[in-house]
Amino acid sequence: MRVLGIDPGLRNLGWGVIDTLGARITHVANGICHSESHAGEGDLAFRLADLHSQLTEVLRTYAPDAAAVEHTFVNKDAVATLKLGQARGIALLVPAQFGLTVGEYAPNAVKKTIVGVGHAAKSQIDHMIRLHLPGVAIAGPDAADALAIAICHAHHLQSAGRLQQALKRAAG
Repeated sequence: MRVLGIDPGLRNLGWGVIDTLGARITHVANGICHSESHAGEGDLAFRLADLHSQLTEVLRTYAPDAAAVEHTFVNKDAVATLKLGQARGIALLVPAQFGLTVGEYAPNAVKKTIVGVGHAAKSQIDHMIRLHLPGVAIAGPDAADALAIAICHAHHLQSAGRLQQALKRAAG
């Protein structure tokens, strides 16, 4: 199964693609979609269109079977939170346009899955991603987070599959 993880951001939207076969995880690609600033009115709309276009190309190129996005956290700056939410909307919309159901995970759930603790530092996530995917060149912290989201989703999908198999065996 091919899984796309997305770390939403208005300026930098990280993405990571992995393949899974049983418990084996392999790196496919990772990167960061950078939105360009356009002077004048409508700057936000142009940034969102930029992200949409770039993320659409990622999905066309790598054809994932599943996708996952990190939940937005609310901070003290309400305007920044709203803008991040709009970028997250693009992160949810593009996979849906390709017919994918999108998993959503809280940042602490991703960290707990990857590092083992819910309040891990970015450096710890980067380190664990490099252990899970030896030799991978990571495009930056946003791409490392996206790979972590993809791995988290892959683990959850595998667990759900095992649960369904167990329920079928118990019923029949």
